[in-house]
Amino acid sequence: MKTKNVMIVGVGGQGSLLASKLLGHLLMGQGYDVKVSEVHGMSQRGGSVVTYVRYGDKVYSPVIDKGEADYIVSFELLEAARWLSYLKPDGQIVTSTQQVDPMPVITGAAEYPTDLVNKMLATGAKVDALDCLSLAEQAGSAKAVNLVLLGRLSHYFDLPEEAWQKSIEACVPAKFLELNKKAFELGKNA
Repeated sequence: MKTKNVMIVGVGGQGSLLASKLLGHLLMGQGYDVKVSEVHGMSQRGGSVVTYVRYGDKVYSPVIDKGEADYIVSFELLEAARWLSYLKPDGQIVTSTQQVDPMPVITGAAEYPTDLVNKMLATGAKVDALDCLSLAEQAGSAKAVNLVLLGRLSHYFDLPEEAWQKSIEACVPAKFLELNKKAFELGKNA
């Protein structure tokens, strides 16, 4: 199988590290060679962050270049738009509709862009936008947006449900397991 590329993008503190760890675990469990990058960006300061997950028969580098991402999983709308140039022409964006104001918006130097989903669709991108924050809160915690997003992403992977569940059990602390399983299901069934 040729290498597939997943970018997980968002704002520091949203849970992208757990999402990339869980996705890497899932894909390794399916027999793929997997490379997961470290978090790049200002993760401790609420800045833009990105991790790369690459998988296939043999993967030589964890880095994804512009135009190579099969999937972009975004925790925040502006981040989905910011990384759009990395998406393949036939790639898929799975994004939360949550909006987190970046520093220029907070300081009043800029305004948060409007109508981002339609602007991304206008470029020809396939965009699956979902109110992941509401679903995470319905599951029991706003911090479960990452599992809602992975539940939604599972639609685009031909992998058994049990494999996803096994990876959730392996990567999520026991005291948060049921909440995260519920978040995954809500994202999957939305």
